[in-house]
Amino acid sequence: MAKHPKSLSTLLSGACDGEVKVWNLIKRNCIRTLQAHEGFVRGICSRFCGTSFFTVGDDKTIKQWNMEGPAFGDQEEPLYTILGKTVYMGIDHHWKDAVFATCGQQIDIWDEQRTTPVRSFSWGLDSIISVKFNPIETYLLGSCASDRSVVLYDMRQATPLKKLIMKMRSNALCWNPMEAFIFSTANEDYNLYTFDMRFFDTPVTVHMDHVSAVLDVDYSPTGKEFVSASFDKSVRIFPVDKSHSREVYHTKRMQHAICVKWSADSKYVFCGSDEMNIRIWKANASEKLGILLPREKAAFNYNQKLKEKFQHHPQIKRIARHRHLPKTIYSQVKEARIMREARRKKELNHRKHSKPGSVPVVPEKKKHIVGVVE
Repeated sequence: MAKHPKSLSTLLSGACDGEVKVWNLIKRNCIRTLQAHEGFVRGICSRFCGTSFFTVGDDKTIKQWNMEGPAFGDQEEPLYTILGKTVYMGIDHHWKDAVFATCGQQIDIWDEQRTTPVRSFSWGLDSIISVKFNPIETYLLGSCASDRSVVLYDMRQATPLKKLIMKMRSNALCWNPMEAFIFSTANEDYNLYTFDMRFFDTPVTVHMDHVSAVLDVDYSPTGKEFVSASFDKSVRIFPVDKSHSREVYHTKRMQHAICVKWSADSKYVFCGSDEMNIRIWKANASEKLGILLPREKAAFNYNQKLKEKFQHHPQIKRIARHRHLPKTIYSQVKEARIMREARRKKELNHRKHSKPGSVPVVPEKKKHIVGVVE
């Protein structure tokens, strides 16, 4: 999925049958459908001014499309098409310039006026799954690769900056729109990791509530929270500085959540899942939509202050944190807790019955990191 940079009511989505749809969120209907690629649509992004958008697919092509539909009687044709040498797995557009980046066997930086890459980056031989431009320091990029690495690039340099190798593969990466050095990754080991790129060897926070691989992540415009989509058929909202989610969304019919986006006005969350539906959720589940009367607003603010005042009371904390979960997720959470406790006991016993100092104490945050290469 991709958001329109200027219009709150427009959302773009690409599917496994090669179709791209443009949605009007106010009317809740599809306003345009186009057959963009043969095979999967692997990536979609909007141009920074919102006049056009780009798609990449399994047919090794990059296509630029006009955001407005064709005139009556005209054929639906791309503005231009670039045929590449390999399959492109993702695409992202620069936040200010007519430049975009694609990922596949390597990272390619393209100028919109040229049909060959301006610059290419590669580090290793594995395929790169995801690439994202930094919204503040716009010449920085981050990518996730299938060799379990997270790599940072600078467009002004000829070689990549840093490479972090983790124990399991990261599926997606998203930069914090308010803090230039902070980004989060969605990992196969059921966790999300928030990093400060200046101190790359240790994550700032490990976010731990999912019970299956996390497939996508997107920040809210405020930079204080992010939303994640997981293979466990749920969508969760995490505060940036907390290990546990504040909200979880699920329905009986929703299958594996593949992609997720946070709306530009910070009020809604969109998710796309395996059963071919896009769902719109409120970012704050209890928030009333529409215009609030003065008395409603005063009552809402009063209740919020009461929650803040008594937030550390055990009963209030239990009520605030309680969420209904599907039986499968609930049982998997219990199982994961038992396994985590067993690992901790095993480690303590190993240290207890070994020669003093022979078994090093590794902080929990560093257990998931293999190393950093510069």
